[in-house]
Order: sequence, then C-alpha cells, then structure tokens
Amino acid sequence: MTTTSLTINGPMRPRYDEILNPDALAFVEQLQHRFAGRRHELLAERMQLRYDLGNGRDLRFLPETASIREDAEWRVAGAGPGLENRRVEITGPCDPKMTINALNSRANVWLADLEDATSPTWGNIIEGQLSLFDAIRERLEHTSPDGKQYSVTAERTPTIVMRPRGWHLVEKHLEHTDRSGRTYAASASLVDFGLYAFHNARELILRGRGPYFYLPKLENHREARLWNDVFTFAEQQLGLPHGTIRATVLIETFPAAFEMDEILYELRDHCAGLNAGRWDYVFSIIKNYRNRGQRFVLPDRDRILMTLPFMRAYTELLVKTAHKRGAHAIGGMSAFIPNRRSPEVTERALERVAADKRREARDGFDGSWVAHPDLIPTARAEFDAVLADRPNQLDRQRDDVHVTARDLLDIRSAGGEVTLAGVRANVSITVRYLESWLRGVGAAAIDDLMEDAATAEISRSQLWQWMHQDHRTVEGEQITRELVEGMLTSVLEELPRPEGHKLEGAEEVFRTVTLQEDFPTFLTVPAYARFLVEREEPALQAAAA
Repeated sequence: MTTTSLTINGPMRPRYDEILNPDALAFVEQLQHRFAGRRHELLAERMQLRYDLGNGRDLRFLPETASIREDAEWRVAGAGPGLENRRVEITGPCDPKMTINALNSRANVWLADLEDATSPTWGNIIEGQLSLFDAIRERLEHTSPDGKQYSVTAERTPTIVMRPRGWHLVEKHLEHTDRSGRTYAASASLVDFGLYAFHNARELILRGRGPYFYLPKLENHREARLWNDVFTFAEQQLGLPHGTIRATVLIETFPAAFEMDEILYELRDHCAGLNAGRWDYVFSIIKNYRNRGQRFVLPDRDRILMTLPFMRAYTELLVKTAHKRGAHAIGGMSAFIPNRRSPEVTERALERVAADKRREARDGFDGSWVAHPDLIPTARAEFDAVLADRPNQLDRQRDDVHVTARDLLDIRSAGGEVTLAGVRANVSITVRYLESWLRGVGAAAIDDLMEDAATAEISRSQLWQWMHQDHRTVEGEQITRELVEGMLTSVLEELPRPEGHKLEGAEEVFRTVTLQEDFPTFLTVPAYARFLVEREEPALQAAAA
C-alpha cells in the first residue's frame, strides 16, 4: 500500500488495514513531510553534544535561557480531563492481554507503552494500535492460546497516556520519500503518534478523556519545541481546539535535567507534567560521560539507589520545577516486582516499593509508576497517606530546594565499587533481556525484577564503561573484554534453550553493543535493524497494494 510518498513494506495481516487506512496514512505522511527534516537536524545536534561532552565539556544551566527560568509568571496548561489525579500509574505494553490487565488494574493512569516496554516488531506496533483502538471503544476482548478469556470488567478504567517511540528511532516497515526524491525509514515517533491521534483523539474527547502522551528521551528544549509544533499541527488538521493534546515529559536523559524549565516553556500550551524516568537517566549519564574517567564510573547496578546525592538532586529539582509551573511531578518505577509463587520475594518487593513510594510522596511527587497490578495497593497507600482526599500536591512548591549543576554532576558520590558478582549480573541480565526482546517481549521479569530496554541499557553500558576505563573490581580483578567474554560463555552455557529461543541472536547483539570498540548509542537500534525488520514477499506486497 502506498500514498504519494509513504510506502508500507511490512506484511498486511488481518485488520491492519483498519489502522493503516488511506486517510490515516495521509495524516502520517503530512507529519513526515513537515517535521522529518527538523528531526534529523536535532539528532545531529545530539551527536555534537556527545562529542563535546567526551572532549571535556560539562553540562550546565543555559545562560541564554536564564530569563525563562527567572520569570515566575508563566504556567503550563496542566491536567486535562481524567488526569487530575495521577497518584498511581501502571506501565506496560499494548498487546491485548496486557491492555486488558492494565484497564482492570484500578490504577488512575495506564501508560500504554510503545517504547521501552515494547519490542518494536511490526506486529507489536500495529496490533498495539489495534488494542488501543478497541479498548478506547470498549470492545476489546482476548482469548489466550490455552482458551482463557480476557475482558475489561472495571467500572472505571484508567486514563490512557500513550508513549510513542523516541525521536532517535525509525519504523523501517514504513518508508517515506521526501520532496527531493530521497527515501528513508519513517520516524517511529511520528508514526506512533500520528496513527494513535488520528484514530482516537475525537473518540477520547467524546468519552470524557483526551489524547494524552508521554514523551520519551528528550534531550533539550528544541526537541520539546518540535513536539509542540507537531501537536499544534495535528490539532489543526484534526479539527481539535488548541491545547487539547496534553503531554507528560519524561526527564530521563542527563542533558534534559539541565533544561526542565525550558522544556516546560516550549510545551506550555500542551504540557501536563514531568516524570522522573530514573533508569534511562542513569543510562544517559553513563553514555554521555563514559570516557571521562573514574569520576563518572558508577558502582554495581543494584547499588545505584534513589537516595544517592546526585539522584536526590535530580528528583527534588524535578518536583520544584514542575510545581512552580503548575505541572504534575510523577515518580519513577521501582524495578522490584512480586512473585505469586514466592511469599518471601513478594514481601521483600512490597517493602522496597513501599519505601520508594513513601519517599516520593513525602518529597512532593503527585503520583508514581508501578509495573505490576499487585503493587498498586502498596503505592496507593503511600500517596493516600500524604494526599488524603486531594488529587495532587501542586501547592507544595519546594522553595527549600536549591540544586546546582555541581549537584547534578556529583556522580562520584555514588562510589565506584564494582564486584565480580555485579559484572556477571550485568552480563546475565543483558543477554536474557535481549533474548526476550528478540522474541517480541519488551518487558521481562528477570530475577524478580522488571527489566525493560532502559534497565538493559544500564547493564550493557556499565560493562562497556568498566572495560574502557580499566576499572577493577573490589576483589582486585581488572574488568577486561576477556573477563566479560568468559562470563558471557558461562551464562550462555547455563541458560535453558527451549524451542524458539533466540540466544544466538542475543549473543550477537550483546557482542555488538557491549564488546565492540564503538559504543552504539542505543542497543535497540542495531538489534532492530538486524533482527526485527520483516519484508513481505513481492507478489503479496503487490496484491495488497
């Protein structure tokens, strides 16, 4: 199927034509024509920043935007209908079963995730859009392979906030030909946003909610400005009042932490809040400062706690900045999850999640994320204890918080103690997550933790940094490529190999993103291009067209 400049290269399976209909594709085509060029320019700016940071530049609050930070008068649009109370948000992918579970969870908000919790197979992306399409119209049902029936039974379902893929990602099953005749993969951000907004914006409004989005991986206010322009254009094309679309921005990159005010300002007509995306934030620190010596080496992954000084600086600044501008501050996701077969594991997970959410509620956050329905009562109890019957605590301004660039950059405060067990854990987690991701499962329970692309990124980037900074473990062992390869071999030998496993592919990707001299900026980029791109047979493609 082809529009004037957009070509579908992926297989057209049952009902795909409902999502990829001519009008929807024409809308996505308009977005590509209008915004793809600016996207490319902004990605080039990211590359330049990484180069500058690698050569000794440190991040800072921008002097040229000081007037925005110092102006106390401006505010963002704030919560739209259904977003006033966000004390518990559940996250997860958009397959039918997970969609139904999320809608039945009794959370206030469901983060419908097409990004870090979704392996971006062609099927997951389009069928995820179909799940959302049906769920919004209250007609989603699912029958599992073993015959179990799933349906939405909750009287009031969570408000849906959809997370499209980040600016850095492409959708290779849709190719766009620009006005100069060049053909390239479409922006995954514009595809995900465009299809969802086109099909669902009006329906959501009719049902008393709205077209709401989580914006991932932003690095600066210019990228926020691009999203704002996308929203304004979409509203005009879809006949929506200006400001109908609302976005919550994930502050999950290190550069973005220095531009929170500016990001809010650029999105002020469409912004509802900020979220502390803790795991991608840690990954971003490692990625951007991976070659800057021992000062920026972090310890074992399980020792990178939210109570560390540089992480406290980040979250407290986020709450202060968001509330100053009338935006919600939403906490991050604790990786601990319950295990219904192990009461001890469940008890330990509940204790840790309770402590995490208690700290966030007392710090002024208006809500937080969980990754499992069984954690909702625990998280809700901690926020209820602080909020009582109030929907949020926007009135808590946190004038006591004074965070400097030095505070955010104080990575040394974490210590750099690495153990052999920590090295092996990172190898094991990375390989097992990649194997799951290559099978199309983007959120995986591994060792009683919920792993997604962000946590896997920490694991593999730590390994790369430890090797290239000649770091030693507390046992005195230098972390070398040979040491990591030996652990990789050992881990692979111990893992079971059920029918349909993807361990060979996982090993290949591991070697590409961890053991090579060059550092891929995201593990998902080479893995997607190598393993997840489908191509329809030419005869079937022609017939579909």
